[in-house]
Amino acid sequence: MDVRYANHFEDVKKYDTSELRKHFLIEDLFVPGEIKMVYSHVDRIIIAGVVPTDKALYLQASKELGCNYFLERRELGVINIGGAGVVTLDGQKYELNSRDGLYVGMGVKEVSFESIDKNNPAKFYLNSGTAHKSYPTVKIDLEKANKVKAGSDKECNKRTINQYIHPAVCKSCQLVMGMTILEPGSIWNTMPCHTHDRRMEVYLYFDMDEDSVVFHLMGTPDETRHIVMRNEQAVISPSWSIHSGVGTKNYTFIWGMVGENQTFDDMDTIQTKDLR
Repeated sequence: MDVRYANHFEDVKKYDTSELRKHFLIEDLFVPGEIKMVYSHVDRIIIAGVVPTDKALYLQASKELGCNYFLERRELGVINIGGAGVVTLDGQKYELNSRDGLYVGMGVKEVSFESIDKNNPAKFYLNSGTAHKSYPTVKIDLEKANKVKAGSDKECNKRTINQYIHPAVCKSCQLVMGMTILEPGSIWNTMPCHTHDRRMEVYLYFDMDEDSVVFHLMGTPDETRHIVMRNEQAVISPSWSIHSGVGTKNYTFIWGMVGENQTFDDMDTIQTKDLR
């Protein structure tokens, strides 16, 4: 478990590129045959990548959680971005094809992950937040996700926001999660940008070729910074930070939020003219 502590925005504005990447960027998240986890003290979210190959991989509790099993006091969101795979919850199997998602409520004791074909393994992307109540497990494929069209060709940000774990789709305690797909020719996401002091957010960028990058924008609106990101890398955005990006080509990203509320459009919009 890689533990990341919270950072004050007055400190962050003094960071150089390597320090920004050390604290906020998550590289090498999908390692064949492993579960790689990052525990952030920002709203205590856990970000993980799971790539089963020859055998099933099990989600285990750790000292950082202080509990008997991983979901004793947590809920979980899963989206598969790789080959077909199976998630087993206390003996109940759920097959997840690429772009399929799963909400798992608090109290499930045994969680395991397998790939259907080890030569084309599943890549399960996980977000987990603390929970106070157990809600039913729900499988959400791309067609069942609540869809919001946004942007335009003129603004180079035409995209579909697919809301997987969201009040319009299923119940959760605080976790909200979904996938935004940019149209060919569109490269901007979340611009005009915003903050939401009531919750933090994590982005996972993918569907990028080897030569493509995304310039992920972060920082306070009057002290913006950027992190260069590549395929299948994630970035932590504290509640005080903007979170936007522009790529050299179109891409897809998964967003996940935990915090005080679940209202997707509860945000403090920043006018472009006010960015510094």
